[in-house]
Amino acid sequence: MIENYLEFLQGSESPSLATLTKTNVALGKLLTRVESQDKDENQLKEELDGIKDKIKKAQVGAADKTLEDVCGDLSDIPKIPLRTKKILKGHLSKVTAVHYCGDNRHLVSGSLDGKLIIWDTWSGNKVRIIPLQSSWVMTASYSPSGNFVACGGMDNMCTVYDVNSRDTSGAAKIRREMMGFEGFLSCCRFLDDDKLVTGSADMKIMLWDLETGVKDFECAGHAGDVMSMSLHPDKTSFVTGSVDRSIKLWDIRDGECKQTFWGHDSDVNSVCFHSSGFYFGTGSDDKTSRLFDIRADQQIGLYKTPANKSGFTSCGMSTSGRVILCGSDDSAVHSWDTLKAKHNGCLTGHENRVTSLSMPDNGMALVTGSWDSSVRVWN
Repeated sequence: MIENYLEFLQGSESPSLATLTKTNVALGKLLTRVESQDKDENQLKEELDGIKDKIKKAQVGAADKTLEDVCGDLSDIPKIPLRTKKILKGHLSKVTAVHYCGDNRHLVSGSLDGKLIIWDTWSGNKVRIIPLQSSWVMTASYSPSGNFVACGGMDNMCTVYDVNSRDTSGAAKIRREMMGFEGFLSCCRFLDDDKLVTGSADMKIMLWDLETGVKDFECAGHAGDVMSMSLHPDKTSFVTGSVDRSIKLWDIRDGECKQTFWGHDSDVNSVCFHSSGFYFGTGSDDKTSRLFDIRADQQIGLYKTPANKSGFTSCGMSTSGRVILCGSDDSAVHSWDTLKAKHNGCLTGHENRVTSLSMPDNGMALVTGSWDSSVRVWN
């Protein structure tokens, strides 16, 4: 039980980072079990919530300085000079997902009109339109090679399409259909052309072998719907955000949860790794964006808008790590100086909620999808 990791709570010595990390992982597993039990476990859940609060206080005590303290004497960064370069129009309903290809040029977008569209973001032209079997798409992913796209949503299924092949009707050929989800598919990402990671509302995370169509592993580590996912740059791990207000770090090699991060007060709608792989950003319904450091095993940055009225649906980070951007319910994309925690302004142009955000690996552009049925390319 978790008591094995909580000896430091009974003493006066400061806990080590390794102890805090082990305690967080153990606590996350226990909370997952408790959420699935009947009301007889309510008392245990309250005790675990108390332990979680103690862990948060211990983490704060272990942090000698804040990011703002260390970086307070740095000069402010200039306003981000992003402008709308292209407005990609073609969808007839709300755009729910956008994701860049590994070539830093092509993009896939998914919409409630029941179509995936592959775009050339340099020219603004449509490259391919893929009709879907279900219009309730919630996530879309482009493989790094550009050979495949995957999508899923309220149909409780993940479908992988071969971009370079057509079936007898002329539509994109379906490479694989993965079923077995007990809730909607909320996020998916390709490791390569043969491996795909999925997260869903049944609280499960799965790694699929696309050659055979079988699962390499399945794990239930969250106590609520899995909402978002971001791969580590070296593809050996990934983080997931959930309705249970936590973020978890997973090892792809064994499917085990290695760290659990707390801090948000509501659903974590988006997570994004920085290209260094040492830290990641988040966006949440609690109207905040946050920065978490894997080495410190805790939150190191907190970002709010001046009005503080809208939740965040999506997030991304600049290649330097100095800027974090979040798509918002207020139709804008907000940005902050990550080191000084200062609001840097917002990108306006969408006429409805910004639902998704994607940045290419080279960091030279930004793409957003919105309920206004459009996709915008910013650079």
